[in-house]
Amino acid sequence: MSKGRLEAFSDGVVAILITIMVLELRVPSGTDLKALLPLAPVFLSYVLSFVNLGIYWNNHHHVLQAAKVVDGRVLWANLQLLFCLSLIPFGTAWMGENRFAPVPTAIYGVLLFMAGVGYTLLVRALIACEGQPPALAIAVGNDRKGKLSLVLYAIAIPVALLLPLVAVGIYVAVSGLWFVPDRRIERALAR
Repeated sequence: MSKGRLEAFSDGVVAILITIMVLELRVPSGTDLKALLPLAPVFLSYVLSFVNLGIYWNNHHHVLQAAKVVDGRVLWANLQLLFCLSLIPFGTAWMGENRFAPVPTAIYGVLLFMAGVGYTLLVRALIACEGQPPALAIAVGNDRKGKLSLVLYAIAIPVALLLPLVAVGIYVAVSGLWFVPDRRIERALAR
């Protein structure tokens, strides 16, 4: 099965999610810089989520670049990932509007964890797809970065209930871990 429709659909969903998030940013009622201060948590939540969605879009593109075929299992795994990502705007708005309160910040971590699991399942489904070149499995390897991300999210969720800003710091650290695109796939494809 061709992967073109999967890529196009996924690109469209991510673009819509980013658009939904930016529409949540409200214009302040004042005209001076002080009017922006109350919006800082909302804007910071938006930036974090924009970066996260960008990271997923970037890595999704890279992994599909290495894949040559998809099957029904891959389509369902991709939908599961997109479902998890579709919840990010809700978590972003709830966390930002409530100034990083414990429960919304923990739920945001749950959403990030779910997206990480979804991406892992997609990669595993792609690797298992009949007719896939071995370069994808070689590039992914044991996926230490992906596993570390899931562990950090799992740690951040309960931490958010006690120290929400520490949890946000963990979310930022995981984003930083992935901000530089993963070069494993390019290296494997170049071989």
